[in-house]
Amino acid sequence: MGRKLRTWIPEYFYHIVCRGIRRDALFKDTHDFQTFLYILQKVHENTPFEIASYCLMTNHFHLQLRSKEQPISKVMALINKRYANYYNTKYNLTGHVFEKRYFDDMIKTEIGMLEVSRYIHLNPLKAKIVNRLGDYQWSSYPYFLLRGKTIIPNYMKVDLLLSTFDSHQNVFSSYNDFIENFDGDKDLLNRILLSKVNS
Repeated sequence: MGRKLRTWIPEYFYHIVCRGIRRDALFKDTHDFQTFLYILQKVHENTPFEIASYCLMTNHFHLQLRSKEQPISKVMALINKRYANYYNTKYNLTGHVFEKRYFDDMIKTEIGMLEVSRYIHLNPLKAKIVNRLGDYQWSSYPYFLLRGKTIIPNYMKVDLLLSTFDSHQNVFSSYNDFIENFDGDKDLLNRILLSKVNS
């Protein structure tokens, strides 16, 4: 039975998850994390894409990604191939680094964008790696905390999520409150969107 064809609609973001084969560690030290982020930057230079949020965990990673010019499958093939080559060379291995094909799920609404970003950013806290989300350096969450005090990579589009909130409020604080204190109230999400429209 053949593989199911990937759906790619350039206007939409996708939640993408990749795991290490046998759930082995993809990132064993600081340099591995840094190299993956460097690869994102280099691939972006020739094959542009946008990331609204990301989180690199020990044996998997999450990307909230949109590619307007090339299919996401091509973008992911470039990223994963370069990282697999690096990983196998560094650890003197051969064969597959990633477990099967990456997972992808289209995000169709503004509420969906917020919910996926929250799910992604909460990963280190749920895994009990850190006690405060801002302490985890291998996710995009610090870009939503530092308020212009750090250089944001070209592929990161933090404004896509921040623009969901009322511009008359501090959008950074509103986003942080949503990520860290939101209790799943769908009505609250609808009020967030409504307040933006009416502002």
